[in-house]
Amino acid sequence: MRLAIVHNPYFQAKIEKNHRFPMPKYGRVAEMLVEDGLAEQGSFHSPGPAPANWVGLAHDRRYVDQVFEAKVADEIERLIGFRVNESVAMRSRHACAGTVMTARLALEKGLAVSTAGGSHHAKRAHGAGFCVFNDVGVAASLLLEEGEADSILVFDCDVHQGDGTAEIFRDEPRVKTVSIHAEKNFPTRKEQSDLDVALPDGVRDQAYLEVVEDTLERAFDITRPDIVFYNAGVDPHEDDRLGRLSLTDAGLAERDRRVIGFFRDKRVPLAGVMGGGYSSDVEEIARRHTILHRVASEFV
Repeated sequence: MRLAIVHNPYFQAKIEKNHRFPMPKYGRVAEMLVEDGLAEQGSFHSPGPAPANWVGLAHDRRYVDQVFEAKVADEIERLIGFRVNESVAMRSRHACAGTVMTARLALEKGLAVSTAGGSHHAKRAHGAGFCVFNDVGVAASLLLEEGEADSILVFDCDVHQGDGTAEIFRDEPRVKTVSIHAEKNFPTRKEQSDLDVALPDGVRDQAYLEVVEDTLERAFDITRPDIVFYNAGVDPHEDDRLGRLSLTDAGLAERDRRVIGFFRDKRVPLAGVMGGGYSSDVEEIARRHTILHRVASEFV
């Protein structure tokens, strides 16, 4: 049985060339998965665009309409970090629907992963930090709305705190947010997750993995989720342009193996999203992102 992988070409939007956000990585990840035999061309589960009523479960409807119309205010675009043109708007809608699809496949199969997602800085009223819509926020809200889950855990290992997700679910007891991140990294002003683990600069593989193990147990103590959204950002890597930690490729792979293995052992469905990863070398960063998909394939 093949791993359920969600992908759509719309995940890669058109933005300014040489932007520090490596948008071309999304298409390249999918190509690599085919080249490596983890997927076949045409075998990806492909979502359409999320409708406004889905996105509006996690975001202010006025902001949703502005994105859908590609008419976002300049000050919000500055917070996001690039212009929200029609291509970016469609990417954001497809990424949200992709995470919804990933979650539903996980509920069906036990495990599924996306080639996008993890836009965890987008808050209810606006986007920020290269994040237009909070796809996990949308997907978790929809599962609750449709009665597909009653208890949800967001386990976020991106190097940056999942501040937007924490803010969206601040008053929602059915969703617990956990974030393991670099203490001194973006965002400057942190939100309060249900469980925050802030790390000093330069943490390496072994110490990081010990933290992950401890945090998995602590997270499971505060909730018995029907599904887990796992943000597998690769920006804790030692070579990441925007990270402050010092993990290796092997460390990232072992992190993913321990997180996925923990919840598979507990028989809790897991939906994996890519999260952040920053490099001027698209081949390098795309290859690093495929660690999630390669490790997840070990569990099917």
